[in-house]
Amino acid sequence: MSRSGKPAPHPWWSFLAIVRLLLLLTLGLAGRAQAPPRSLTVGGGEENPPYAFLDARGQPAGYDVDLTRAIAETMGLRVEIRLGEWASIRQALLDGKVDILQGMYYSDDRYRRVDFSVSNIVISYSVYTRRGAAPVATLEDLRHRELVVQAGSLMHDYLTQHAIGSRVVPVPSQAEALRVLASGQCDCAVVGSLAGAYLIREYRLSNLVTAARNIGPVHYHCFATRKGDAELLDTFNEGLAILKQTGRYQAIREKWLGAPEAAGIPWKVVVKYSMVGFVPLLVLLGLALLWTRILRAQVARRTLDLEREVAERRAAEHRLVEHQQELVQADKMAALGVLVSGVAHEINNPNGMILLNLPFLRRYFRDARPILDAHAESEGDCDLAGLPYAETREEVPKLIDEMLDGAQRIKRIVNDLKDFARRDTSAAKAPGDLGRMAEVAIRLVAPTIRSATRNFRADLAPDLPPVLCDAQKVEQIIVNLILNACQALPDPDRGIRVATRLEAGSVLLEVADEGVGIAPEHLSRVTDPFFSTKRDQGGTGLGLSVSAGIAQEHNGRLEFHSQPGRGTTVTLILPAEPS
Repeated sequence: MSRSGKPAPHPWWSFLAIVRLLLLLTLGLAGRAQAPPRSLTVGGGEENPPYAFLDARGQPAGYDVDLTRAIAETMGLRVEIRLGEWASIRQALLDGKVDILQGMYYSDDRYRRVDFSVSNIVISYSVYTRRGAAPVATLEDLRHRELVVQAGSLMHDYLTQHAIGSRVVPVPSQAEALRVLASGQCDCAVVGSLAGAYLIREYRLSNLVTAARNIGPVHYHCFATRKGDAELLDTFNEGLAILKQTGRYQAIREKWLGAPEAAGIPWKVVVKYSMVGFVPLLVLLGLALLWTRILRAQVARRTLDLEREVAERRAAEHRLVEHQQELVQADKMAALGVLVSGVAHEINNPNGMILLNLPFLRRYFRDARPILDAHAESEGDCDLAGLPYAETREEVPKLIDEMLDGAQRIKRIVNDLKDFARRDTSAAKAPGDLGRMAEVAIRLVAPTIRSATRNFRADLAPDLPPVLCDAQKVEQIIVNLILNACQALPDPDRGIRVATRLEAGSVLLEVADEGVGIAPEHLSRVTDPFFSTKRDQGGTGLGLSVSAGIAQEHNGRLEFHSQPGRGTTVTLILPAEPS
């Protein structure tokens, strides 16, 4: 016992106190040795509470700001936090005006331009509506609603790429998205779940409610540096790991997000039960510090790789489901080709009898007309099939001729359908008339044209030089272009024009419509397989992709020119055969 009456310190505890002091001294020296010779500029969005925003004094505040400052303090860094409009801050990183970004969400596209740290939180999104609005359960429920979302965010990209929403309105921040929704300008807002709850509470947006949670893919909240700045990235990864071990990260997260994590096992407990001697401990301590730093860097990289692999696998599974659906549709179209051939045969048989018998009836009536004329002259007019002979004498030959023309038209359409549906088993090409191919394609889709527009015009230039081609495949291109033009028209008063011409040694076919046009961000992807903006109209995303491939097979190409709201012109360009 000590003189004060309290238990005297055990030598073992004195030994531990010395070890602890040495360890803290070592960590402090290491931190000062690793401090960069310059201050770091950390960028972030200025209106993204509770993650980053300017407080009432105009100073940076929020979860990301506190976390950045804590990492800087732990790792012996000096940082200047610069908040601004998100798009300009991102560009400042790429231009070298900012060293590292806080609060950037990971995506494969962004990973090609910047490097990411280990994620510190996982963000999910929710859909917010005004009270009393129609319920929302999934993204499919948003297809026909006007949505507001933060411009340049991953959710903005996701909604645009998947054509979700009748209209997507981008605004500078998530706070602005909720304010726009509260004012009644849009149907729904898609905002991060934690940010949405915080903003509704802070801004007292009492007319807004959460309609659906965990909508779309989750996003990983990270720090980001320019490509190749591994040293800075490792420093922030290490600082984040230390904050999690000391419990400081837990306090920051609880302060802003209200979701504390369980504290890790303190390293001092591990040291206490693994120490075997003072000198060996110092040696092991130095080795452990070095090894821990290496492991942390490796774990950070591996964790990010695993998170990316999970995201890629989910995306691959989604694409697989889409591809399976498209394969089923393609199989149905192949079966339709077989059915067309069978139905064409059944139509041709009775139509052949009509074509055979009508010329006989025409000759029969021509031979009988002198006898009927003589009878009418001597006996007076008579009734045939309930009609006076004098009235039908000139009309019957015309009726027979019209029936012959109709039967010939049936035969041409059936033959065109059989040719179009026939599977091409040869690669042989022959000189052909592009105008003639256009006429066949127009006959095939004539019912669709009549139902889509009252203003269809075909300006097919005569005497064009031939093109070396597989006529059936070129007709397939023209059919696809005309069908797309029909589907783009919002009403029958809008027109479609098909034209051919010769230009610079090439034969051109243009299909121009006065439809809704193609958005600029979609124009470069219209020939990608399975890409379609008309899923709700039965589009498969294969027509233009197949057409572009056929054009390339013929040493030609497709060119697209479009103005949203004014129409689209697609030009098929094929090399002319030398005369």
